[in-house]
Amino acid sequence: MAVPVSDQTIYDISHVIQLSVAPVFLLTSIGTILGVMSTRLARIVDRARTLNDRLETATEDKRTLIHAEMRTLSQRRHLVNLAITAGTTAALLVCVSIATVFLGALLKANVAMAVASLFILAMAAFVAALVSFLREIFLAVRSLHLA
Repeated sequence: MAVPVSDQTIYDISHVIQLSVAPVFLLTSIGTILGVMSTRLARIVDRARTLNDRLETATEDKRTLIHAEMRTLSQRRHLVNLAITAGTTAALLVCVSIATVFLGALLKANVAMAVASLFILAMAAFVAALVSFLREIFLAVRSLHLA
């Protein structure tokens, strides 16, 4: 036998869904940025593999240049890894904050402080992701040698 759902409960749930819309848009933007970062990481890995293959047949002068570029690629890889980790952490914190809003509504608990704290942590992680990503871009541009 189905339990009747009161109009108040439906109103509460619809209100929670409304509150969750903004964080869902944030998740979309974080996902987009993570996709861009993953692509950059893949390009760094591909370039390192290419350089590693060239290393075997390179002259001593070329080997020095290849090793220098590989050190730069290693730094870039590290920065992108940090950015991806921070971005993923931000997305997870947003998901937990959304779940906390729903649980609070279902349990009729005051979760405002928990949600606010989770959202602040998510924003801090997202800022860290963007800063690491920007540092990687600056390093990539600085290491660019135009002929």
